[in-house]
Amino acid sequence: MTATAALFGWRGHAWIALAARLYLAHVFIFACWFKILDPAGFALSVATYQLLPLPLINITALVMPWTELLAGAMLLLGLRVRAAALLVCAMMVVFMVALAWALHLGLDMSCGCFASDSKADPISGLTMLRDGGWLALAAYVLVFDRNPLGLDRLISRRRAG
Repeated sequence: MTATAALFGWRGHAWIALAARLYLAHVFIFACWFKILDPAGFALSVATYQLLPLPLINITALVMPWTELLAGAMLLLGLRVRAAALLVCAMMVVFMVALAWALHLGLDMSCGCFASDSKADPISGLTMLRDGGWLALAAYVLVFDRNPLGLDRLISRRRAG
């Protein structure tokens, strides 16, 4: 067995990835609630980044929270895990680009991640580090969680049996 095959085939990845998935699911499900409950407030947060053209702000504010909820639920249930992890990776890259833009502009604002109040969740370099950590966790799940614990594994066992 090659070193690469041993690395990717290690059974411990399923357990580490499960912890990462549950954590990320919690983060994304928690993050989407205020956005779903207050789409106007979230639209204001999106607009404050000064990155999107005006016609895209409202659609982004309506679609993004439901995408976060879907990805979080999929990670939580272990359903289509790699697709959910890819979705989280893509969202994290988008969030980090927007955050870098806002930091570049020197904006004093909330990141819009968990609340629209700037005092509750102000942007900073630490926000970028936090998001980078979440991106790394999602990338780990994407790359190493080949046989995820959850519904994906249950479904594949039922098909095989």
